[in-house]
Amino acid sequence: MGSLKFILSAYLLSLSLCYAFEERVTAESQHELQHMHTIQLSSLLPSSVCNPSTKGNAKKSSLKVVHKHGPCFKPYGNGEKAASPSPSVSHAEILRQDQSRVKSIHSRLSKNSGSLDEIRQTDDATLPAKDGSVVGAGNYIVTVGIGTPKKDLSLIFDTGSDLTWTQCEPCVKYCYDQKEPKFDPTVSQSYSNVSCSSTICTSLQSATGNSPSCASSTCLYGIQYGDSSFSVGFFGKETLTLTPTDVFPNFLFGCGQNNRGLFGGAAGLMGLGRDPISLVSQTATKYKKLFSYCLPSSSSSTGHLTFGPGASKSVQFTPLSSISGGSSFYGLEMIGISVGGQKLSIAASVFTTAGTIIDSGTVITRLPPDAYSPLRTAFRQFMSKYPTAPALSLLDTCYDFSKYSTVTLPKISLFFSGGVEVSVDKTGIMYASSISQVCLAFAGNSDPTDVGIFGNTQQHALEVVYDVAGRKVGFAAGGCS
Repeated sequence: MGSLKFILSAYLLSLSLCYAFEERVTAESQHELQHMHTIQLSSLLPSSVCNPSTKGNAKKSSLKVVHKHGPCFKPYGNGEKAASPSPSVSHAEILRQDQSRVKSIHSRLSKNSGSLDEIRQTDDATLPAKDGSVVGAGNYIVTVGIGTPKKDLSLIFDTGSDLTWTQCEPCVKYCYDQKEPKFDPTVSQSYSNVSCSSTICTSLQSATGNSPSCASSTCLYGIQYGDSSFSVGFFGKETLTLTPTDVFPNFLFGCGQNNRGLFGGAAGLMGLGRDPISLVSQTATKYKKLFSYCLPSSSSSTGHLTFGPGASKSVQFTPLSSISGGSSFYGLEMIGISVGGQKLSIAASVFTTAGTIIDSGTVITRLPPDAYSPLRTAFRQFMSKYPTAPALSLLDTCYDFSKYSTVTLPKISLFFSGGVEVSVDKTGIMYASSISQVCLAFAGNSDPTDVGIFGNTQQHALEVVYDVAGRKVGFAAGGCS
């Protein structure tokens, strides 16, 4: 009888242990499902074929967004497939350009820029072979019409810039190669120069950081992006056609006749900052200072840039904040980060000391050093089973996935004021140079007072809504599909 009781007790104990183990396994599985991404490694590497998205096509005031280095953008109109990135631009170079852009933003927020005369005196001999770094590398391109009759031109769109400009004929000194023929204002029926004596001319100072100049009573603009990349030319008015029904006469823009920079075949730049000269301000009567975009999840797919209302109902908004010395930038109040569902222990002062901006032209998100360090530590713990790889430029947490077909990554969320949690898309967590060098796509600033930057890799596949008049920025998942 005693032995029967013992056997029964042992059986019940093993049964309860088995249930407990199953419950723990189930809980762990649920945690993994809830807080981890399992991704196909092939999705981290770009395709050589363009796979366009259909989202945005149905929206009336919507432009297709393509990546500068992807197959959906053929830089020189030759019908050939583009590589991604193009053979002339390595990943290390893209990241170097990105660091130059970040340095220039930090510099711009800490001191005033120079004058137009300084730009004009730039010695060509001192220009690096591949300049234009501060415009950045992971740029996104839209096509708009300029002039009457309209000429379609590919422009990099940039929330960190205000002035819209394009290369113009004749090139007085230097123009770089671009996809379409350069715009010739002499064959447009609607082009006119802005007078030197107009108040519009003097307003260039705030948009470009440089005092305007004059040539035969015509207003001259000059904008310098860093690493000696610049555009100088006439400040003019022209008809801008965004869609067949959205046409804006007397749009103020730069007609660049001396331009240098690594613009990757784009004709110029579309400024989506907050200055009165930006496209957002100039189209405010129609679009009410509302625009949104979705940056494609890979360089071989497409996104959209949409003007006016029409954002999805699932968008969560966080208030715009002020950035000292950076009235054109879109400031956000970041308050926290989670990795794998676990909120990191980061003092609030770490984020408030630096401040944060969201920027469409910066590739890799920059965090204050005391926010990046715990993020990196937590990420490395979750990824400890994978073999490591050498650092890639500024990215110091890299892995060799060459022996895997799928990998499991911890989900990463960024938290902003107003109770907003932005879950980074699975394609926005890592940056792949090759299958044997895939890196965490975040970096730390060296100075805790340097502004943090919510970069475009972490914005992949999100619907990002800018309600400038309402002083708020919103986010929703699934913005491109």
